Amino acid sequence: MNHQHAPAPSAAPDPYFPNSGDHRYKVHRYELALDYRPGPNRLGGTARLSAVAGPALAEFALDLAEFRIGRVLVDGKAARYTHRAGKLRVRPAKALAAGAAFTVEVHYTGNPRPVRSPWGGLGWEELTDGALVASQPVGAPSWFPCNDRPADKATYQIAVTTPSPYTVVVGGRLLTRTTRASSTTWVYEQSAPTSTYLVTVSIGQYAPVGLAGRPAVQQTGYVPERLAVDFASDFGRQPRMMAYFEDVFGPYPFGEYTVVVADEELDVPVEAQGVATFGTNHLGGGWERERLVAHELAHQWFGNSVSIADWSHIWLNEGLAKYAEWLWSEHAGGPSAAAHAAIAHALLSRLPQDLRLGDPGRKLMFDDRLYQRGGLTVHALRKAVGEEAFFRLLREWALLNRHGVVATADFLAHAARYTDGPLEALFTAWLREPALPPLPLG
Repeated sequence: MNHQHAPAPSAAPDPYFPNSGDHRYKVHRYELALDYRPGPNRLGGTARLSAVAGPALAEFALDLAEFRIGRVLVDGKAARYTHRAGKLRVRPAKALAAGAAFTVEVHYTGNPRPVRSPWGGLGWEELTDGALVASQPVGAPSWFPCNDRPADKATYQIAVTTPSPYTVVVGGRLLTRTTRASSTTWVYEQSAPTSTYLVTVSIGQYAPVGLAGRPAVQQTGYVPERLAVDFASDFGRQPRMMAYFEDVFGPYPFGEYTVVVADEELDVPVEAQGVATFGTNHLGGGWERERLVAHELAHQWFGNSVSIADWSHIWLNEGLAKYAEWLWSEHAGGPSAAAHAAIAHALLSRLPQDLRLGDPGRKLMFDDRLYQRGGLTVHALRKAVGEEAFFRLLREWALLNRHGVVATADFLAHAARYTDGPLEALFTAWLREPALPPLPLG
C-alpha cells in the first residue's frame, strides 16, 4: 500500500512551518476535556496525549498558545516545563527511552483567541453567540496542546461542557450528551486518524436538519433555526454529490458528514475531519455556492483521509478538490470539466506566472492560482491517461492511501502505473515550472 512508503512523520520539520510540531515523537491519541463559557470566552481544559518517542528524549515540545498552565504530568508524574512563544517545552522527571510509549497531561485555562498569521486569525474564534474552530494550517494550538504537524495523525475523544442552550458539534460520533444543572457535556469520538488542523469544534444555538441520502453515511446540518428551510433547499443536492463521489473516489472515509452553518459571514467555508463549516453568506443557491459544497465534501477524501506529509504538497488537497467541483458540474448536467478547465486556463493566462504548483512556498500556498492550476493539472492527467484509467487512478489513490499520509512523489509514482506513456514532461511542466503550459485538449 502506498502510504507505507510515504514520509514517516518523524522525517523532518515542516519546510513552511519549521517551528510547528516536534518531529521526534508521534501522538496516536488525544483525549480532551474542555469547559467553555461563551459569555466571558473562557476555556478550561485537560488534554491527555498518548505518544511514542522516536529517539530518546530528555525533553520534548508541544504547541500551545498563551494559556495559563495548571500542571503538566508525564506518565502521571509532575514534569518541569517552560511556556513561551507558543511552545510548551516539557522535561520529564526521567528521560524517555528511544521508542518508549508515554502519556503527557496538560491542565490549562484562559481566553482562547485565534493565532495570528499572514492569512488572518486561525483556530478558535469567538462568535457573536458561540465559537468555531478553523485551524488550517497552524491554528490548532489556539485551543489545545498538540504536535501540530499534518502528518502526525491521531484519534480523538473530545468532551465539551457548555451552557445547555448551546449545541456542540465536533467531528466524529456523538457518544453521550449529559445535562447537569444548567450545563451539558457532549462527548465525541473520532476514531479515524486525524491531522491536528482538521479537528474542529462549533458551539452555537443550532437546530439539526437531516439530509436524506444513503443511510450508510449520516448527513446532518446544524444551522440557526431561521435558516433551516433555506439550508434544506441549498444543500438538497449534497446527498446526490455524496453518492457520485463514492462512485468515483470510493467509499466515504468516515462514519458521518456534518455541515455547520455558523450564524456569521465567513470568508470561505472550512473543511475539517467529517465536518464542513459554512457562513450564512454561503446560502442562497447558484453554482458559486454549490461548487463550495462539492469542494468541501471532496476534501473528506483528498486532504482529510489522504493527508499531506507537509504543507509543500498542498496542491494534492486543493487541486483534487477543485477538480471534484468540475466533475460534479459535468455529472450534474452543468458545464463539462473541459469547459471549466478552459475558463481556469484563460484566467491564469492573464495573471502573473510565478507560482510553482509542486512547491508554492508559504506565501502562495493559499493563492487562488494554486487551486485553478491544481485543477488544470488533474485535467491534463485525465487527458494523458484516458477516461477509464483516469477514474481508476483517482479511486485507487483514495483507497490505497485511505487514512494515510502522502507526498507529491507518491502521486507521480501512482499515476505512472495507469499508462504506458511517459508522464514526466507533463508533471514537470505543470508542477515544477512557473510558466503556464498550454490548455490540455481532447
